[in-house]
Amino acid sequence: MMMKHNVQPKLSAYEQEHQLNAQIEAYWDERSRDFSKLRQKELSGPCAAAWQAYLQEKLSAAAPLKILDIGTGAGFFAILLAQLGHKVTGIDMSADMLHQAKQNVLAAGCSAEFRKMNAQELDFADETFDVVISRNLTWTLPDVMQAYREWQRVLKKGGKLLNFDSDYGLVTFSRKEDQADVHANIRQELVTECNDIKDELRISTHRRPQWDAQFLCDLGMQVTVEEEIAPKVRTDKNMQFDTLPLFAIIASK
Repeated sequence: MMMKHNVQPKLSAYEQEHQLNAQIEAYWDERSRDFSKLRQKELSGPCAAAWQAYLQEKLSAAAPLKILDIGTGAGFFAILLAQLGHKVTGIDMSADMLHQAKQNVLAAGCSAEFRKMNAQELDFADETFDVVISRNLTWTLPDVMQAYREWQRVLKKGGKLLNFDSDYGLVTFSRKEDQADVHANIRQELVTECNDIKDELRISTHRRPQWDAQFLCDLGMQVTVEEEIAPKVRTDKNMQFDTLPLFAIIASK
């Protein structure tokens, strides 16, 4: 007698990306509370002032600018930019992260708007924002090319894109025991899942920021790259960040 096997149908590219997005969203939902505590610690230390000074230098324009903070997470950039007098909208695909962001903005005594949204599918009209900003997000996205196209689309003519990230593609994350480390207290299961997700992403196969700069140039943007800004913004000796260079991409439309 022949045995019948249940063969799972192959997912389309769209279905695979949808499934990966759902996995990424669930991962950050679970990380949201501990991640928020990390950002609160950063906000209360010297990193906040260092970041604020750096951002003010790069924006080089009087407030208020209309700014889109993509992948706002626990609202770190949203708070710093709102304190500088800018009108900030923060988006994130994690509802739990947005809950943390709203609480942190309230505690900081400033205001920002938050919306649940996919960084690759922005629900905004063309040329809505003066500035689009993002930190440590692009390495987590299934389709960074589509994200960059969308970010350029919602920028006003002459607007700026600021993206801060590291080249995590060749890195294998590990659990940290040192309580001063920003990756401490993460369960091994989550570390493993983070590595699994990262290794599935196309961006992990590119070397950065060279790839990003070339793609944005191909989109017609004027691009400046700073290969390493960590010494300028990671100024808290009580917080141990990863040792990879933190690059800055400043692109004008």
